[in-house]
Amino acid sequence: MDIGITLFNHILSNQKINPKATGAFSRLLMAIVVAAKMVQRDVARAGLVDVLGRAGGFNVQGEEVQKLDNIANQVLKRLLFSSGEVCTLVSEEEADLIEVPRQYRRGDYLIHFDPLDGSSNIDANVSIGTIFSIYRRITSPETDPELKDVLQPGLNQVAAGYIIYGSSCMLVYSTGSGVHGFTLDPSVGEFILSYPKIEIPKKGKIYSTNEGNSAYWDQATRDYIDWLKNPDSEHSKPYTSRYIGSLVADFHRNLLYGGIYLYPADRRDPLKPTGKLRLMCEANPMSFLVEQAGGLATTGTKRILEIKPTEIHQRVPLIIGSSEDVKAYQEFVAKSDEKINL
Repeated sequence: MDIGITLFNHILSNQKINPKATGAFSRLLMAIVVAAKMVQRDVARAGLVDVLGRAGGFNVQGEEVQKLDNIANQVLKRLLFSSGEVCTLVSEEEADLIEVPRQYRRGDYLIHFDPLDGSSNIDANVSIGTIFSIYRRITSPETDPELKDVLQPGLNQVAAGYIIYGSSCMLVYSTGSGVHGFTLDPSVGEFILSYPKIEIPKKGKIYSTNEGNSAYWDQATRDYIDWLKNPDSEHSKPYTSRYIGSLVADFHRNLLYGGIYLYPADRRDPLKPTGKLRLMCEANPMSFLVEQAGGLATTGTKRILEIKPTEIHQRVPLIIGSSEDVKAYQEFVAKSDEKINL
């Protein structure tokens, strides 16, 4: 695969080699590409126009909404609806399924998305991103979408990806045949292939987690982090801690360099006993990507992509990254379970 080809040509080339392709999926991806460019434009101008700061409300998660959250949410909805290829949308910012307005054609795909992950870092000019997860509906196209359309396990994803808005704007995605990264060239306004067939190293030297929550973790997680930091463990040297506080940014770094990201369940907030991250719009798409790149994603005891969701804003623990690092964490959990069982 040639470095330097545009994302548009990459999408078209994949469409041409699929005899069953109708162009619908390509149109959907291109809508996401255009939305990414529009959000990047607003992010780049955030300090110059009135898009910084709080919007004055809270989303369905109980989190304070930023102005750019609202902007990104509206841009994605508008572009995805206008593609004519979606039957419904689910946004991290909204409580219920988002119906397709009557003036738009209704398609066969549904998308879960987090319009602006890491938005609490906006005012500090820290990298933020958009996460998306695409499924094909399983009910009849002649009927209205149902909950079982949007509550499919992550294994059913037909594509997933993210856009990271940082020192450069990148779009990373997979349709189930490897992971590819594209960088936006602002001089021509095109995403250019810069990271073909990304493979995460089997073992890393970086761990990413909010250690401020460590007092609320289970013992297995505390033991694992202590083991990573211990110079007397079997590592050549202790792991390095790198935590940005934006899932997209932390995941992207570890995808390229190797390592492990942990957001385990904790007892800090009794309203979130199963973890903070959302299964459908955060854990599933990232897990799809990391497995396509050769890594692993787990709750500690269960593969993320095999979880059968029960609600659209369900939360789960997420341990994700290099395969050997994730397996080592699972061993700590298994040993802890054995002690409990004894």
